[in-house]
Formats: sequence, C-alpha cells, structure tokens
Amino acid sequence: MLYTALGFFCDRLVRERRTRNGEGTFQKPIKYLEQDFVRLKEDCLKKKILFEDEMFPATTEALGYKELGQKSSKVKNILWKRPQEICENPKFIIGGASRTDICQGDLGDCWFLAAIACLTLNEKLLYRVIPKDQYFTENYAGIFHFQFWRFGEWVDVVIDDRIPTFNNHLVFTKSAERNEFWSALLEKAYAKLHGSYEALKGGNTTEAMEDFTGGVTEFFEMKGAPKDMYKIMKKATERGSLMACSIDSFVPLQFETRMPNGLVKGHAYSVTGVDEVTHRNQKVKLVRLRNPWGSIEWNGPWSDKAREWSEIEKPQKLRLHHQMKDDGEFWMAFDDFKRYYTKLEICNLTPDALDDDKLHKWTVSINEGRWVRGCSAGGCRNYPDTFWTNPQYRLKLFEEDDDPDDNEVLCTFLVALMQKNRRKERKIGVNFHTIGFAIYEVPKEMHGNKQHLPKDFFLYHASKCRSKSYINLREISERFRLPPGEYVIIPSTYEPHQEGEFVLRVFSEKQNLSEEIESQIRTDNPKSLPVISNKESEEDLQFCRIFRQIAGEDMQISAAELKSILNRVVKKHNMKTEGFALESCRSMVALMDTDGSGKLNLAEFKHLWNKIKQWQAIFQEYDKDNSGLIDSYELRSAVNDAGFRLNSHLYELISMRYTDLNMNVDFDSFICCILRLEGMFRAFHAFDKDGDGIIKLNVLEWLQLTIYA
Repeated sequence: MLYTALGFFCDRLVRERRTRNGEGTFQKPIKYLEQDFVRLKEDCLKKKILFEDEMFPATTEALGYKELGQKSSKVKNILWKRPQEICENPKFIIGGASRTDICQGDLGDCWFLAAIACLTLNEKLLYRVIPKDQYFTENYAGIFHFQFWRFGEWVDVVIDDRIPTFNNHLVFTKSAERNEFWSALLEKAYAKLHGSYEALKGGNTTEAMEDFTGGVTEFFEMKGAPKDMYKIMKKATERGSLMACSIDSFVPLQFETRMPNGLVKGHAYSVTGVDEVTHRNQKVKLVRLRNPWGSIEWNGPWSDKAREWSEIEKPQKLRLHHQMKDDGEFWMAFDDFKRYYTKLEICNLTPDALDDDKLHKWTVSINEGRWVRGCSAGGCRNYPDTFWTNPQYRLKLFEEDDDPDDNEVLCTFLVALMQKNRRKERKIGVNFHTIGFAIYEVPKEMHGNKQHLPKDFFLYHASKCRSKSYINLREISERFRLPPGEYVIIPSTYEPHQEGEFVLRVFSEKQNLSEEIESQIRTDNPKSLPVISNKESEEDLQFCRIFRQIAGEDMQISAAELKSILNRVVKKHNMKTEGFALESCRSMVALMDTDGSGKLNLAEFKHLWNKIKQWQAIFQEYDKDNSGLIDSYELRSAVNDAGFRLNSHLYELISMRYTDLNMNVDFDSFICCILRLEGMFRAFHAFDKDGDGIIKLNVLEWLQLTIYA
C-alpha cells in the first residue's frame, strides 16, 4: 500500500516534468509503455523482420479474461493473422477513411465504433488519431501506431498487425472492403490501451470520443431536452463536435434487440448530420444517424426508401447525399428522433458554448487526484463526519461572461470529473464508482487561505451548486453560471472508503484558476487543553521517584525501562490499551535523545512525559466510546489538534503507516505518530539555518537522521 502511495507521488512528479518539457501534447505525445514507433520500425527494417509486440502479444490474454479468456470455447478456433495472410493486396486506407469502413464484429463495443464513425466526419481530428503515411507496401515492417488522449495527456500506442481471425475472417471490427484494415488496427490499439479486447465490451460513447479528441462531453436526456435542442445539435455539427445517441433498454433481455421500426435498443448510434429540407412547402428538420453494425436501419419516414424522398427536389437529395443502400446510415425526422431516442451525448472539442450564437474559446484547468480509504475517500455529503476529508480544489473565477443575461454578472464554466483506469482493471473485478461533486462558495474573509476547509465549514454552509446526480460513469460533467469569486470543488464517490484515481477538469469562457488545496506544512501551538491539576503534579513527582529508582547511578533509562514506567502510567489512567510496545519505546528514546546516548536522562524523560499527557488528552477527546481506538479520519483531526498542519499526501502516508486493517489507530500508534512528526520537524528546523524551508543533506547526514529515528 505504501508502494502505491509512493508510486502515485512519483508518477505525479514525472507528469509535472513532462509538462515542463512539453511532452504529452499532440505534437509531442508520450510513448505508451516506452515503445518508440520510429526506432522499433527502423530496427525491424534493418533486420528485415516483421514486428512482434511483446507488450501486447498475440495470445488469449490479449483477447480477454472471462468470456474471451483461457477457458472460453469462443477462442479455441481463433487464429492471429497479418493482413497479407488474410487477403491479397491489403490496404491500410482505401480512398480515405469513412463511416462505411466500420462494421461491428463479435464484440460489444458499438460505443467505440460509433465514436470512430463520428471521428471520420472531421479529417483533421481523424488524422490526429491515425497518423498518416502508414502502408502495407513501402517500408512495411508489420508495425503501426495510433494516438489517444489519456487522462490529460496524448499517448502514442504501438501495435503489430496480427489480428484475431476465424475461418480467415476478422473476428472483431472490420471494413466493408475486405482488404482495408485501418479500423481493425485502430480497435487493436485501443484494446491494448485497456489491457484486452474484452475490456472494450460495453461502454459509453463519450469515453472514446474524449479519448479521440481531449474534449469534454455534455449529456442530454431527450425527455427533458432544451427547447432549442435542434439548434444545439446544428451548431455542434458546424463546430466539429462529435455526437452519439442511444435508446435505453430497461429490460435486460431486450438489450441490443431490433424494434419493428428498425431501431435497436441498448445500442449506440453516431449522429453524422443535421439539416433541413423543404417538403410540401414546409421546413422539415432532419437528423442523419449511423448504426455501427453497417446494416439494420430505420424504416419510418425519411428512411432510405421512404416516399418522402420522391416528394422533394433533386438538388435537395443531392445535397443530403441520399442513397438507397443498406450501409447502416439513414435520415429520420427530428421529431421522430426525439420520440424514440432517449440519450444524446455531445463531445465539445474546444469546448465551445453550444447554448448561444457566439463561438467562445474556453480555458481549461486540469487537476489529478485520488481517493484513499481511511484518509481522503470521504463519500458524499450524506456522510458529514468524513465528507470534509475528500480532496478539495480551489476555483477562482476572475471575469464575467461577455454577454451577461438580465444584466447579471456571471461566469459560465463546466466541471468534468473523470475516473482513471477503471476499465483497464475490469479483469480484477473493478467497476466504475458512483461519483459526483459539489461546489461551495468561499467566504471573503477566507479568500487566499489555502488551508483544507474543516468539517465545521460543511456543517454550516450549503453547496452553491452540484452535479445533478451521482452516477457510475467514467466521467460526469455539468455546466454552471456563478458570480466571479472563489469557490471550492469537492469531488467524491457516493459511498465513503472507495479508492480510486481521478482527473478534475474545469472549462470556463474566461480565465479561471483551479488548483488542489495544498495546506501549508508547518507546526503550530497545539489545541488548548485542560490545565493539569495538583493531583497530576503529585503524580509527576511519584514517577520521578520511580525514574530515579530504575535509572541507577547514571540517572538514565533504556527503552525497556521506559516501557516499564510508561505502562504503569497507562494503568493509572484506566485507558483501554495493551500498553506501549518495546519498539515504540525505542522510537521514543531515539526521538527524545538529545545527547545521543541511546538512553533518556531525567530532563528528557520529563519532557517526554509532559507531551504524552497532552497527547493523551487529545486522543481521549476523539475516543468518545472509550474503546482505546480512533479511526483514521479522526486521526487527521487529532494530528491538527496536536499542532501539525500537513497536506493531503502526508495524511495518506500517516494513515497507511499507523492504522490497522480496520483503519483504526490505538494509543501506542498515535503517540508514535506524533513523536515522529515532532522529531522530524525538529530535525528539519535544526538544519534549516536560514529559515527558507529548504535543507541540504549529504548521504551520511540523511542516513544518520532517518536510521536512528
């Protein structure tokens, strides 16, 4: 678990370094799994061999883990073949990539294919994902590459061209042309990115649309769609946005089943056109859709063979590219579209504002974070004791929109919360969390204060706005309008204690600043505690006498002797604890041993004893049921009360270091934690001679400091 935490922090540093070097952009994508396409291809050409991808080998594991796993009968007759083994004269792309090049195979990834069909409508976007100059003829080496946007960065994915076949036909995505392979190879690269082909089964079109563009998606339920929905869709097509739609299937047995009108429930369609025609002297709004299967079309009004086409002028038919062809693409009236389809997804590329007539360029802030059980996975607002521990992001809106409504001074912005790597981890039973977020206004007196907002703030302040609902999608997004000012965004899972990584993006029409609240790391005076009574002072004198008896002539005690004294103290205070372990007492000696003797003298013992009494009072304040335990969320507050101000990453490390399997902390562990913090702060300040918050240690100093501590 500690490795995971350190790995997360290291990945974060690596990402920050990449950003400084301009890596992760479309112009300079990151080499996925450190595979360099140019170097690998040159090496294959030099050796006159065809590339075989060791990172995604042509094995059953690449197919899947359950229905397509080792024990599945479906995979027994599947053979991996290169295109020239499947047909004569294979081509990467024939006559340009188009929607008809995408026909679904024996994999439930219609959501992915619907997104590809949308992508083919924008050649500039298409060739971002599919780099040009890839062939089966000149300089062919059996290696291809594709680019995807991945949680804030562009990555370049290398594959070989061995594709799953059955009876010499492609098992999964294929083109209408038997010798065209770009769509099958693109699907393989996307499968590699997610660990297997089976990982692509079932999904939301928005996932792929965002991975193709780096855009952000807005969802519309057609039942409650805006009155100007057609206008929104029209403007989306004009701006190159990608759109997809589907018909909900609430009955499992009706999943991906054909209705009498030719439409398929529980199936993703691409929106490939939005236009108007004049029919019988009236304007009729039309929508063009495509079924990724490459067949099975709408058979109602304005379908391929409908009589309406014979009643309009030929130029209109030519403009709309009307064809009577069973290719999965068809027109239908917008009114019918609203009647039958239940969901619409629009992936905004800039993203542009789709709800007015002006084209806006938006600015974007991207933040990465994670929820950690027992530390920063606080759940939703229904759990007030832990909600405040979720990651917090300060949002500053500086300028109002150019076109305020009703003379209101407001800023338009969009918040998108995306879960990371959940699809890739399906094979180990991982599913999407149910996620959401809330936005709180920061009072003016707290502006500029970068401290993590405490529990009490959320008990007495209502959210300014929030996501409509918590839902188990990879990403949720919502558009808001608020006055310029300072706000806090709290992303969370619905239930507490659910772990996961996420990306939080904020898009705004004007300048915004979105950053994680990283509390300043420092020590303060501890929380005020009750004054020690005379009885306690007499007790102090008693233990000083015990110290002298045990210490001997040198007036010093060892760790074992310290254990004996402290455990007598614990019994006197009737605390539910097994007492201090020897290893804990060794840590205490090491941290309080100012003269380096390996033992404690009377002054050092008194100092330790006074601190333990203070920390004991803090512990008992949170141990309300007198169980001898406090949970990891209470530990965070107790550490604050002891005078230590840390950031979220340090709280994660403390939680992992000092809590048990049930995320609880006993008194012994709590004292060790506080002693370690005090000792490390004291050592740092001793080395920080000029007080600039930076120290320099050689390896000997570092080892001396850390080994003995």
